[in-house]
Order: sequence, then structure tokens, then C-alpha cells
Amino acid sequence: MDLRPLLTILSDGLFHSGEQLGRGLGLSRAAVWKQVEKLKSMGVEVHSVIGKGYRLPSALEFLCDEKVFLSLGAESEKWRGNLSVVFSVDSTNTEVLRRMQPGVERHIVVADHQALGRGRRGRVWVSPLGANIYMSIAWSFQAGVAALEGLSLVVAVLIVKALGWCGYDGMTLKWPNDILLDGRKLAGILLEVSGDLAGPCRVVIGVGVNIRMPDNAASQIDQPYTDLFSNFGAGIDRNVIAAAMIRELSNGLEEFERTGFATFHARWDQLDANKGRIVELRTATTVTRGLVMGVDRSGALILETAEGVKAMAGGELQVRLRPVADEISHDS
Repeated sequence: MDLRPLLTILSDGLFHSGEQLGRGLGLSRAAVWKQVEKLKSMGVEVHSVIGKGYRLPSALEFLCDEKVFLSLGAESEKWRGNLSVVFSVDSTNTEVLRRMQPGVERHIVVADHQALGRGRRGRVWVSPLGANIYMSIAWSFQAGVAALEGLSLVVAVLIVKALGWCGYDGMTLKWPNDILLDGRKLAGILLEVSGDLAGPCRVVIGVGVNIRMPDNAASQIDQPYTDLFSNFGAGIDRNVIAAAMIRELSNGLEEFERTGFATFHARWDQLDANKGRIVELRTATTVTRGLVMGVDRSGALILETAEGVKAMAGGELQVRLRPVADEISHDS
């Protein structure tokens, strides 16, 4: 079912009856209704009024491989044949693995919609059609899993840099890899690693950036979030942003292969949203409370706790509001 012809008609902001749409698309009214319901299930906000028909409140611009390549400029040749721009997938992380050919070390998938988008710790990544950027890049590393320390932090720094090139600034980072704007989540990162501890391995890096999240998606999101449209207004081109992300990830991951996290440490420190704040770091079995002192050269979170300074490699971070002295002196 190709929904793009229907979307193109509805995007003019006018109401179109089911009968008119059917004539234009060569479909029955029942088939038109099914397509409209499918759009709604994909997160598209469709206005439906008895006696008037259907319309979209605003036009949807689709991702386009040629527009992305045009924005990439000189970098485009690096990705010819290894960049797939698709309409809808279950998950870009899953799709990029399907498209990896034998002997190919890198591939990128960018999608307009995810049916089964995934976030960290098994969370659902809400992925309405035509609203945001959903991107995954598969990248082979020769030095092994042990050399990937700090990679998620590096990716977050690179995404902030890409958004900055597009004119969007003010972002901060929440360890280990959330991108915040005004204290609310703008983008998230999911890394999936396979391979040897010391030999060749492959990482799939999934990135979701909220561009213009529709209001009807809010009930599905379980944390404070924001998008670029709410902060910067209209005129946002997803193709340009996708190209900037590809360019920065491509160059930055090559640098990470050479130098590791050390090259990116200072930039992360500048963007750290919680340095100097009291937090709780939760794992499946422990809760550690302390003052964030930054991250070390491996990307581990450094906490000053009642038991001393600790380097923490994983967990879910939550900011606490109690005074620093009280927290460090009396919490166990």
C-alpha cells in the first residue's frame, strides 16, 4: 500500500471528501478510508470532519535520497551505494543489518517512519511518519569491542555538532547519550554491538531526533521531550539535517577509530547537562547517589559519593534536588 499519493493530496491543507480522493487515486471510498486509518496508525495527524472529508494540518515533506546526497556535497561519493532512504521500516537498526552486503563495512538507513522503533533499555521509540529523523549506521571496527569505550558519548557530541551546523544550538548532553534542549529530551541514541572482544566487531548506531513531533504522539512518550519546531519554528528541512548528521558521523567515527574518546572528552565536558549536580544512578540491583564530577577518559561517569569517588560504566541517571552537602554526608 503506497500512501504517498494520498499524503500528497491531503498536504495542501484543504478538505477532500472520500469520493474526491477515490476519484483522484482510482480507489473506492472504502479503500480511501483504509488508507486514512493506516496513516493514523503511523502517527499522522489527520483531520476528519463529516460532510467535509479529510486533510492534514500541515504538509509533510518526505526524505529523499537525492536531496540528502545534494546536501552532502563532496561527502556524497563516500556513501553512494551504501545509503538507503526508505519510507517505512520496522526498525532502522534492523533494516541496516538486512542491507549489509558481504564485504561491506558501512551502511546507513534513514527512514520516514518506524513501526517498531527501539530506545535504550527496551523502551519504545515513538516514530510517527514524516515527523522526525530515524537513522541507523552500521560501522565495522577492527580493534574489537574493548576499543569502543565512550562511543555512545562521541555519537551524542557529533549529533550536537551536526545540529549546530544547521543553525540549531543550545543543546546539552545527559550521560550516557541523551541530547537535551531546555532540559527536555530532543534526541536519543541506541548502540548494538556484535563481534569479538579484541578482534573485528560491528556496531549499529541508531539515532532518533525529534523534528516536529505531532501532538497525538504525546501520550505515548513517558518522559519530558521537545522538538526543533517548538524551539526554532518553521523552515526546518529534514533532508539537510539528515545530511549533516551523516557527514559528522562519518568524519567523527573515523576520528574515533584513530584516537578513541580522548579527542572528544573536552567537548563532552562543555556540553554536560549534569556536571556539579546531585544524581541517582540506577542499575537493576543498585542505586548510587552522588555529585557528578564529569566523565573519565573511557567515558565512565565520575561520581563523588559518601563512600568516595566512583567511576560508573552504566545505569539510568536521574537528577536529585536535595542539597549537595546533605546528600553526600548522610545518604548511604
